Amino acid sequence: MKLKCSAQDLIVGLVNATRALAARPSSPILEYVKLTAADGHIVLTCTDGSLTIRAEVKADIEEEGDILLPGRLLTEIVRKLPEGLVALSVGDKNIAVIKCLSSRSTLSGMPAEEFPVMRDIINTHALHVPQKRLKDMISRVIFAIAQHESRQTLTGSLLEVTKGELRLVGLDGFRLALQTMKGDFVLPEGMDIVKAIIPGHVMTEMSRIMGDEEGAMVTFHIDQGHLMAIIGETTVLTTLLAGEYINYRQILPKDWKTRITVKCKEFEEAIERASLIAREGKNNLIKVNAENDMMRITSMSDLGDVLEEIAIHLEGEAIEIAFNARYIGDVVKNIDDECCMLSMSNAVSPCVLSPVEGDDYLYLVLPVRVSN
Repeated sequence: MKLKCSAQDLIVGLVNATRALAARPSSPILEYVKLTAADGHIVLTCTDGSLTIRAEVKADIEEEGDILLPGRLLTEIVRKLPEGLVALSVGDKNIAVIKCLSSRSTLSGMPAEEFPVMRDIINTHALHVPQKRLKDMISRVIFAIAQHESRQTLTGSLLEVTKGELRLVGLDGFRLALQTMKGDFVLPEGMDIVKAIIPGHVMTEMSRIMGDEEGAMVTFHIDQGHLMAIIGETTVLTTLLAGEYINYRQILPKDWKTRITVKCKEFEEAIERASLIAREGKNNLIKVNAENDMMRITSMSDLGDVLEEIAIHLEGEAIEIAFNARYIGDVVKNIDDECCMLSMSNAVSPCVLSPVEGDDYLYLVLPVRVSN
Protein backbone atom coordinates (compact mmCIF):
# COMPACT_ATOMS: atom_id res chain seq x y z
CA MET A 1 0.00 0.00 0.00
CA LYS A 2 1.28 3.43 -0.93
CA LEU A 3 -0.57 6.74 -0.80
CA LYS A 4 -0.49 10.47 -0.09
CA CYS A 5 -3.18 12.56 1.56
CA SER A 6 -3.69 15.76 3.54
CA ALA A 7 -2.59 15.51 7.17
CA GLN A 8 -5.64 17.55 8.22
CA ASP A 9 -8.07 15.34 6.30
CA LEU A 10 -6.44 12.22 7.72
CA ILE A 11 -6.72 13.37 11.34
CA VAL A 12 -10.40 14.27 10.88
CA GLY A 13 -11.06 10.79 9.49
CA LEU A 14 -9.08 9.08 12.24
CA VAL A 15 -10.78 11.07 15.01
CA ASN A 16 -14.20 10.11 13.67
CA ALA A 17 -13.36 6.44 13.09
CA THR A 18 -11.63 5.90 16.45
CA ARG A 19 -14.76 7.06 18.28
CA ALA A 20 -15.81 3.42 17.93
CA LEU A 21 -12.83 2.11 19.90
CA ALA A 22 -13.79 0.77 23.33
CA ALA A 23 -11.96 1.88 26.48
CA ARG A 24 -11.56 -1.77 27.46
CA PRO A 25 -11.78 -3.84 24.26
CA SER A 26 -12.90 -7.46 24.53
CA SER A 27 -10.24 -8.51 22.02
CA PRO A 28 -6.83 -7.04 21.07
CA ILE A 29 -7.92 -6.82 17.41
CA LEU A 30 -10.51 -4.21 18.44
CA GLU A 31 -7.73 -1.77 19.33
CA TYR A 32 -6.82 -1.45 15.65
CA VAL A 33 -8.00 0.74 12.80
CA LYS A 34 -8.33 -0.88 9.40
CA LEU A 35 -6.89 1.18 6.53
CA THR A 36 -8.05 0.32 3.02
CA ALA A 37 -6.60 2.25 0.08
CA ALA A 38 -8.53 2.06 -3.22
CA ASP A 39 -10.47 4.17 -5.73
CA GLY A 40 -8.98 7.52 -4.73
CA HIS A 41 -9.82 7.10 -1.05
CA ILE A 42 -8.41 5.68 2.12
CA VAL A 43 -11.16 4.09 4.23
CA LEU A 44 -10.59 4.03 8.00
CA THR A 45 -12.67 1.52 10.00
CA CYS A 46 -12.87 0.89 13.75
CA THR A 47 -15.24 -1.26 15.80
CA ASP A 48 -15.91 -2.29 19.39
CA GLY A 49 -18.03 -5.25 18.29
CA SER A 50 -21.42 -3.49 18.45
CA LEU A 51 -20.51 -0.03 17.09
CA THR A 52 -18.57 0.34 13.84
CA ILE A 53 -17.49 3.66 12.32
CA ARG A 54 -16.05 3.99 8.83
CA ALA A 55 -14.57 7.27 7.56
CA GLU A 56 -13.44 8.02 4.00
CA VAL A 57 -10.53 10.35 3.24
CA LYS A 58 -9.54 11.50 -0.24
CA ALA A 59 -6.07 10.30 -1.17
CA ASP A 60 -3.69 9.91 -4.09
CA ILE A 61 -3.38 6.12 -4.24
CA GLU A 62 -0.18 4.88 -5.83
CA GLU A 63 -0.58 1.30 -4.68
CA GLU A 64 -3.82 -0.21 -3.34
CA GLY A 65 -3.88 -2.37 -0.23
CA ASP A 66 -5.01 -2.65 3.37
CA ILE A 67 -3.53 -3.06 6.85
CA LEU A 68 -4.42 -2.89 10.54
CA LEU A 69 -2.59 -0.31 12.65
CA PRO A 70 -2.94 0.59 16.36
CA GLY A 71 -5.86 3.03 16.29
CA ARG A 72 -5.16 5.45 19.11
CA LEU A 73 -1.39 5.50 18.55
CA LEU A 74 -1.78 6.21 14.83
CA THR A 75 -4.21 9.02 15.63
CA GLU A 76 -1.78 10.63 18.08
CA ILE A 77 1.11 10.34 15.60
CA VAL A 78 -0.91 11.99 12.81
CA ARG A 79 -2.24 14.64 15.22
CA LYS A 80 1.32 15.75 15.97
CA LEU A 81 2.40 15.95 12.32
CA PRO A 82 3.02 19.33 10.68
CA GLU A 83 0.46 20.56 8.16
CA GLY A 84 1.05 19.23 4.67
CA LEU A 85 0.92 16.01 2.71
CA VAL A 86 1.31 12.70 4.53
CA ALA A 87 2.98 9.85 2.65
CA LEU A 88 2.02 6.44 4.00
CA SER A 89 3.50 3.20 2.70
CA VAL A 90 3.39 -0.41 3.86
CA GLY A 91 6.03 -3.04 3.09
CA ASP A 92 5.93 -6.83 3.01
CA LYS A 93 6.26 -7.24 6.79
CA ASN A 94 3.25 -5.04 7.68
CA ILE A 95 5.46 -2.15 8.72
CA ALA A 96 3.86 1.22 7.95
CA VAL A 97 6.11 4.20 7.22
CA ILE A 98 4.52 7.61 7.81
CA LYS A 99 6.27 10.69 6.41
CA CYS A 100 5.32 14.35 6.48
CA LEU A 101 7.88 17.04 5.59
CA SER A 102 10.88 16.28 7.86
CA SER A 103 8.98 13.85 10.13
CA ARG A 104 9.19 10.07 9.74
CA SER A 105 7.60 7.37 11.91
CA THR A 106 7.10 3.61 11.59
CA LEU A 107 4.33 1.46 13.03
CA SER A 108 4.02 -2.31 13.18
CA GLY A 109 0.71 -3.51 11.76
CA MET A 110 -1.26 -6.68 11.24
CA PRO A 111 -2.89 -8.32 8.20
CA ALA A 112 -6.31 -6.80 7.49
CA GLU A 113 -7.92 -10.23 6.99
CA GLU A 114 -8.17 -10.64 10.77
CA PHE A 115 -10.49 -7.63 11.16
CA PRO A 116 -14.25 -8.21 11.70
CA VAL A 117 -16.40 -7.74 8.60
CA MET A 118 -18.71 -4.69 8.79
CA ARG A 119 -22.40 -5.52 8.35
CA ASP A 120 -23.95 -3.76 5.36
CA ILE A 121 -27.61 -2.70 5.39
CA ILE A 122 -27.24 -0.01 2.71
CA ASN A 123 -29.92 -1.68 0.60
CA THR A 124 -32.65 -1.16 3.20
CA HIS A 125 -35.04 1.81 3.09
CA ALA A 126 -33.29 5.21 3.29
CA LEU A 127 -34.64 7.82 5.72
CA HIS A 128 -33.27 11.35 5.22
CA VAL A 129 -33.14 13.75 8.20
CA PRO A 130 -31.79 17.35 8.42
CA GLN A 131 -28.41 17.05 10.11
CA LYS A 132 -28.24 20.37 11.97
CA ARG A 133 -31.67 20.03 13.58
CA LEU A 134 -31.05 16.40 14.55
CA LYS A 135 -27.73 17.31 16.18
CA ASP A 136 -29.49 19.96 18.25
CA MET A 137 -32.26 17.50 19.23
CA ILE A 138 -29.72 14.92 20.41
CA SER A 139 -27.95 17.49 22.59
CA ARG A 140 -31.28 18.33 24.29
CA VAL A 141 -32.27 14.72 24.97
CA ILE A 142 -29.02 12.94 25.81
CA PHE A 143 -28.82 14.21 29.42
CA ALA A 144 -32.06 12.39 30.31
CA ILE A 145 -30.87 8.95 29.15
CA ALA A 146 -30.15 6.52 32.00
CA GLN A 147 -26.46 5.82 32.60
CA HIS A 148 -26.77 2.66 34.68
CA GLU A 149 -30.15 1.03 34.52
CA SER A 150 -31.40 -2.49 35.12
CA ARG A 151 -33.84 -1.90 32.27
CA GLN A 152 -31.36 -1.74 29.40
CA THR A 153 -33.67 0.04 26.97
CA LEU A 154 -33.52 3.18 29.14
CA THR A 155 -29.78 3.50 28.41
CA GLY A 156 -30.80 4.36 24.85
CA SER A 157 -32.84 7.02 23.10
CA LEU A 158 -36.05 6.14 21.32
CA LEU A 159 -36.14 7.30 17.69
CA GLU A 160 -39.72 7.39 16.47
CA VAL A 161 -40.59 8.47 12.92
CA THR A 162 -44.01 8.90 11.32
CA LYS A 163 -44.83 10.53 7.99
CA GLY A 164 -45.34 13.91 9.66
CA GLU A 165 -42.75 14.06 12.43
CA LEU A 166 -39.63 12.62 14.04
CA ARG A 167 -39.35 12.25 17.80
CA LEU A 168 -36.38 11.60 20.09
CA VAL A 169 -37.06 10.49 23.65
CA GLY A 170 -34.77 10.14 26.66
CA LEU A 171 -36.00 8.81 30.01
CA ASP A 172 -34.16 7.82 33.19
CA GLY A 173 -36.96 7.36 35.75
CA PHE A 174 -36.66 10.87 37.21
CA ARG A 175 -37.15 13.00 34.10
CA LEU A 176 -38.20 12.66 30.49
CA ALA A 177 -36.96 14.65 27.50
CA LEU A 178 -38.88 14.73 24.22
CA GLN A 179 -37.82 16.62 21.08
CA THR A 180 -40.05 16.81 18.00
CA MET A 181 -39.15 17.68 14.39
CA LYS A 182 -41.91 18.29 11.89
CA GLY A 183 -41.28 17.10 8.34
CA ASP A 184 -42.36 15.05 5.38
CA PHE A 185 -40.65 11.73 6.02
CA VAL A 186 -40.88 8.84 3.57
CA LEU A 187 -41.38 5.56 5.43
CA PRO A 188 -40.97 2.01 4.12
CA GLU A 189 -43.97 0.83 2.14
CA GLY A 190 -46.79 -0.43 4.34
CA MET A 191 -45.42 1.10 7.56
CA ASP A 192 -46.97 3.95 9.57
CA ILE A 193 -44.15 4.30 12.08
CA VAL A 194 -40.46 3.40 12.40
CA LYS A 195 -38.97 2.86 15.87
CA ALA A 196 -35.41 2.22 17.02
CA ILE A 197 -33.75 2.33 20.45
CA ILE A 198 -30.26 3.74 19.85
CA PRO A 199 -27.61 3.29 22.59
CA GLY A 200 -26.94 6.58 24.38
CA HIS A 201 -23.18 6.60 23.77
CA VAL A 202 -23.81 6.04 20.05
CA MET A 203 -26.14 9.06 19.97
CA THR A 204 -23.36 11.12 21.56
CA GLU A 205 -20.75 10.00 19.02
CA MET A 206 -23.09 10.59 16.06
CA SER A 207 -23.80 14.15 17.22
CA ARG A 208 -20.05 14.83 17.47
CA ILE A 209 -19.59 13.72 13.87
CA MET A 210 -22.50 15.83 12.60
CA GLY A 211 -21.84 19.36 11.34
CA ASP A 212 -23.85 22.58 11.32
CA GLU A 213 -24.09 23.05 7.56
CA GLU A 214 -27.50 24.20 6.39
CA GLY A 215 -29.10 21.66 4.07
CA ALA A 216 -26.81 18.77 5.08
CA MET A 217 -28.66 15.50 5.69
CA VAL A 218 -28.16 12.31 7.70
CA THR A 219 -29.31 9.16 5.92
CA PHE A 220 -30.56 6.35 8.16
CA HIS A 221 -30.91 2.70 7.18
CA ILE A 222 -32.67 0.55 9.79
CA ASP A 223 -33.33 -3.18 9.95
CA GLN A 224 -34.62 -5.34 12.81
CA GLY A 225 -31.49 -5.07 14.92
CA HIS A 226 -29.19 -2.46 13.39
CA LEU A 227 -29.03 1.19 12.41
CA MET A 228 -26.68 2.67 9.82
CA ALA A 229 -26.20 6.44 9.72
CA ILE A 230 -24.39 8.05 6.79
CA ILE A 231 -23.05 11.45 7.84
CA GLY A 232 -21.08 13.04 5.02
CA GLU A 233 -17.99 10.88 4.46
CA THR A 234 -18.54 8.93 7.69
CA THR A 235 -20.72 5.83 8.19
CA VAL A 236 -21.87 4.72 11.64
CA LEU A 237 -23.27 1.22 12.15
CA THR A 238 -24.63 0.17 15.53
CA THR A 239 -26.52 -2.67 17.11
CA LEU A 240 -29.87 -1.40 18.42
CA LEU A 241 -31.02 -2.10 21.97
CA ALA A 242 -33.46 -5.00 22.09
CA GLY A 243 -36.78 -4.88 23.90
CA GLU A 244 -39.77 -2.57 24.21
CA TYR A 245 -39.28 1.05 25.21
CA ILE A 246 -41.54 2.39 27.97
CA ASN A 247 -44.83 3.74 26.61
CA TYR A 248 -43.86 7.33 27.40
CA ARG A 249 -47.18 8.70 26.16
CA GLN A 250 -48.90 7.05 29.13
CA ILE A 251 -46.56 8.90 31.50
CA LEU A 252 -47.42 12.36 30.18
CA PRO A 253 -50.13 14.06 32.27
CA LYS A 254 -53.32 14.98 30.43
CA ASP A 255 -54.62 17.65 32.85
CA TRP A 256 -53.21 20.39 35.04
CA LYS A 257 -54.43 22.60 37.88
CA THR A 258 -51.49 25.03 37.89
CA ARG A 259 -49.78 26.57 34.90
CA ILE A 260 -46.85 28.96 35.19
CA THR A 261 -45.35 31.03 32.37
CA VAL A 262 -41.82 32.13 33.26
CA LYS A 263 -38.85 33.75 31.52
CA CYS A 264 -36.42 30.87 30.95
CA LYS A 265 -33.17 32.78 31.50
CA GLU A 266 -34.35 34.24 34.81
CA PHE A 267 -35.61 30.81 35.91
CA GLU A 268 -32.35 29.08 34.94
CA GLU A 269 -30.14 31.64 36.71
CA ALA A 270 -32.28 31.52 39.86
CA ILE A 271 -32.05 27.71 39.94
CA GLU A 272 -28.27 27.89 39.46
CA ARG A 273 -27.87 30.25 42.42
CA ALA A 274 -30.19 28.19 44.61
CA SER A 275 -28.29 25.03 43.62
CA LEU A 276 -25.08 26.36 45.17
CA ILE A 277 -26.60 25.98 48.62
CA ALA A 278 -28.84 23.01 47.76
CA ARG A 279 -25.90 20.81 46.85
CA GLU A 280 -24.42 21.37 50.32
CA GLY A 281 -27.53 19.79 51.86
CA LYS A 282 -28.48 16.14 52.12
CA ASN A 283 -30.97 15.96 49.23
CA ASN A 284 -29.83 18.68 46.77
CA LEU A 285 -33.33 20.11 47.15
CA ILE A 286 -34.92 23.34 45.97
CA LYS A 287 -38.49 24.44 46.68
CA VAL A 288 -40.68 26.39 44.29
CA ASN A 289 -43.63 28.39 45.60
CA ALA A 290 -45.92 30.09 43.06
CA GLU A 291 -48.80 32.41 43.96
CA ASN A 292 -50.05 35.86 43.01
CA ASP A 293 -47.90 35.99 39.85
CA MET A 294 -44.71 35.56 41.86
CA MET A 295 -42.38 32.55 42.05
CA ARG A 296 -40.16 32.05 45.08
CA ILE A 297 -37.28 29.58 44.80
CA THR A 298 -35.63 28.58 48.06
CA SER A 299 -32.87 26.24 49.18
CA MET A 300 -31.12 25.69 52.48
CA SER A 301 -28.36 23.71 54.15
CA ASP A 302 -26.29 23.95 57.31
CA LEU A 303 -24.12 26.51 55.52
CA GLY A 304 -26.85 28.96 54.59
CA ASP A 305 -29.98 29.56 52.52
CA VAL A 306 -31.11 31.21 49.28
CA LEU A 307 -34.29 33.04 48.31
CA GLU A 308 -34.95 33.97 44.67
CA GLU A 309 -38.05 35.85 43.48
CA ILE A 310 -39.23 35.91 39.86
CA ALA A 311 -42.26 37.56 38.29
CA ILE A 312 -44.46 34.98 36.50
CA HIS A 313 -47.89 34.58 34.97
CA LEU A 314 -49.91 32.11 37.02
CA GLU A 315 -53.00 30.30 35.81
CA GLY A 316 -55.04 28.14 38.17
CA GLU A 317 -54.10 27.23 41.72
CA ALA A 318 -51.13 28.35 43.79
CA ILE A 319 -48.57 25.58 44.43
CA GLU A 320 -45.53 24.68 46.49
CA ILE A 321 -43.42 21.89 45.00
CA ALA A 322 -39.86 20.60 45.51
CA PHE A 323 -37.31 19.31 42.99
CA ASN A 324 -33.86 17.79 42.90
CA ALA A 325 -31.87 20.86 41.86
CA ARG A 326 -29.80 19.00 39.24
CA TYR A 327 -32.78 17.38 37.55
CA ILE A 328 -34.77 20.58 37.13
CA GLY A 329 -31.61 22.56 36.29
CA ASP A 330 -30.58 20.16 33.51
CA VAL A 331 -33.98 20.58 31.90
CA VAL A 332 -34.19 24.38 32.05
CA LYS A 333 -30.72 24.95 30.59
CA ASN A 334 -31.77 22.93 27.53
CA ILE A 335 -34.58 25.38 26.71
CA ASP A 336 -33.61 28.33 24.52
CA ASP A 337 -37.03 30.00 24.29
CA GLU A 338 -37.58 33.38 25.92
CA CYS A 339 -40.43 31.91 27.98
CA CYS A 340 -41.68 28.41 28.80
CA MET A 341 -44.62 26.91 30.66
CA LEU A 342 -44.64 24.68 33.74
CA SER A 343 -47.82 22.62 34.12
CA MET A 344 -48.66 20.70 37.32
CA SER A 345 -51.59 19.12 39.14
CA ASN A 346 -50.19 19.01 42.67
CA ALA A 347 -46.96 18.80 44.67
CA VAL A 348 -46.44 15.07 44.07
CA SER A 349 -47.37 14.74 40.39
CA PRO A 350 -44.94 15.31 37.49
CA CYS A 351 -44.12 18.82 36.31
CA VAL A 352 -44.25 19.28 32.53
CA LEU A 353 -42.16 22.00 30.86
CA SER A 354 -43.24 22.93 27.33
CA PRO A 355 -43.17 25.86 24.88
CA VAL A 356 -45.67 28.69 25.19
CA GLU A 357 -46.59 27.93 21.58
CA GLY A 358 -46.00 24.77 19.52
CA ASP A 359 -44.69 21.35 20.54
CA ASP A 360 -41.01 21.32 19.55
CA TYR A 361 -40.08 19.96 22.97
CA LEU A 362 -41.54 18.61 26.17
CA TYR A 363 -39.76 17.84 29.43
CA LEU A 364 -41.12 16.05 32.45
CA VAL A 365 -39.53 16.20 35.92
CA LEU A 366 -40.68 14.22 38.96
CA PRO A 367 -40.94 16.29 42.14
CA VAL A 368 -39.45 15.29 45.49
CA ARG A 369 -41.90 14.45 48.26
CA VAL A 370 -41.23 16.66 51.25
CA SER A 371 -42.74 15.95 54.64
CA ASN A 372 -44.28 18.95 56.39
